[in-house]
Amino acid sequence: MEIQVVSQKRCEAVDVTRNVQQACRQWGGSGAVLVYCPHTTCGVGLNEKFDATVAGDILAWLERQVPQGAGYAHAEGNADAHIKTLLTGSQVLLPVRQGNLLLGRWQGLFLFEFDGPRHRTLWVSFLPGE
Repeated sequence: MEIQVVSQKRCEAVDVTRNVQQACRQWGGSGAVLVYCPHTTCGVGLNEKFDATVAGDILAWLERQVPQGAGYAHAEGNADAHIKTLLTGSQVLLPVRQGNLLLGRWQGLFLFEFDGPRHRTLWVSFLPGE
């Protein structure tokens, strides 16, 4: 299954929790869901959803650690995006019970865009379990 995401800014955290939950409901099973981002300049991660400033703090911290114009050898001008993706990761494995994504009270799933705005795809695979 695929989830399409459209980012609006160069760097942003797009909440995809609802999209993944909908995919889990369509599946209806129990086990785990693997959410994989097949792009080299955006990642996927689990973090606090309740307070939107947390995602902003994460993006700001990443920008301080890996600034866009730091004189990288990569000629496209998006080397920072590749490095930030390496730090956030490209996949998340989450538990699912009877089609319900099992998250902690404050958790949400985000596509972390580092080279937008762009059209992105997340690949969703289900792993049946008990």
